[in-house]
Amino acid sequence: MKTKVKKKPVENIHVVTLGCSKNTVDSEMLMGQLAANGKKVMHEGRLHGGTVIINTCGFIDNAKEESIDTILDFAERRKNGELDKLIVMGCLSERYKEQLRLEIKHVDGWYGTHQLPEILKSVGADYKHELLGERLQTTPKHYAYVKISEGCNRPCAFCAIPLMRGVHISKTFEALESEVRGLVKNGIKEIMLIAQDTTYYGIDLYGERKLPELLKRLANIDGLAWLRLHYAYPSQFPIKALDVMREYKNICNYIDMPLQHITDNMLKTMRRGITKQRTQKLVDDIRNKIPDIGFRTTLLVGHPGETERDQAELIEFVAQNKFDRLGVFTYSHEENTAAHVLPDRISQEVKQERADEIMALQQEISAELNHAKIGNTYNVLIDKMDGGNYVGRTEFDSPEVDNEVLVSTLNNYARLGDFVNVKITDATEFDLIGEVV
Repeated sequence: MKTKVKKKPVENIHVVTLGCSKNTVDSEMLMGQLAANGKKVMHEGRLHGGTVIINTCGFIDNAKEESIDTILDFAERRKNGELDKLIVMGCLSERYKEQLRLEIKHVDGWYGTHQLPEILKSVGADYKHELLGERLQTTPKHYAYVKISEGCNRPCAFCAIPLMRGVHISKTFEALESEVRGLVKNGIKEIMLIAQDTTYYGIDLYGERKLPELLKRLANIDGLAWLRLHYAYPSQFPIKALDVMREYKNICNYIDMPLQHITDNMLKTMRRGITKQRTQKLVDDIRNKIPDIGFRTTLLVGHPGETERDQAELIEFVAQNKFDRLGVFTYSHEENTAAHVLPDRISQEVKQERADEIMALQQEISAELNHAKIGNTYNVLIDKMDGGNYVGRTEFDSPEVDNEVLVSTLNNYARLGDFVNVKITDATEFDLIGEVV
């Protein structure tokens, strides 16, 4: 008589992602590897024991505090026996792992940003080299982020990203084409290209900036409806990328270009490698080449050396250029950055006042631009349903950070992940309201 052998239950692994879209991609790649090893993987699902892997962010003070609070919460659960294992990875761990290891108990492993094989080994899994960009998506099934490079070679004074992510390393054309083809085959309609600096793409592999060629290669992939460009650095921007954007209808008329500041004083102090005059010319050139482009930027206020005059000049620049989308960060004094040797004399209260002043102006600009769209019809990608509305986006908006289009579910029909034509009937500062036509 044969003896039945009980199968060992499959271990639950819960992945918690903090921070930016680049971390999202890292978590999805990790989850794809775990699934290929036969592990049962959940993303931020309901906790039922097992292992928790926290993918941390260490960019600025607020992000670091959120990461530490999350680690402490799960460490307490590990202490109480609610978890079998707790692992911490990502930017915060890369930068502070030795310090954190001493200060926070009940964490089974601390790993950085380039230790995927080691993380897998710690949970009894092997790194599968044969996986070509396969992942378990955490975004809705119709859009995905694709990271075209890792690390950064820029010398920005305020930024700690190179300390956590290392030097710039581009992925090959072939690897990215394979990854995007696989995503499109699985139903993805929109791809968002991300990196610490997308405009630096290709220099390390091909000896020159190859973003225009990459855009062209990806735009030619059958079935890809939208291709969107994020995180374009202004200094030495490859202007030919705009010619490709004009040539291909499936490349969204959208650019996310963090300008950070505008005065020569601050651009020099921040080590941005560009001047006010060249920045303004670049903004004008982009809009002249693609007049209806959705232009998103982010700014940084309160950096050491910033004066009231710098703030006034920045306000004037925002008022003059009327960016479609704009966000503001307050300066965070990060150790081991070039700016850390400068005295951080501007109080957090003043930093926040400066940020609020810019955002109040941007709210007025956004309201003005949105109301000008009333009566127009746009192709809208439906992302979700919320509060009696379908919630979607035009090609001029990226998920999570930009405007949304709201369409009542009454007398309108759409499916998630579908494109529908929407006529705009009303607008608020940060939303458009319309009906399917």
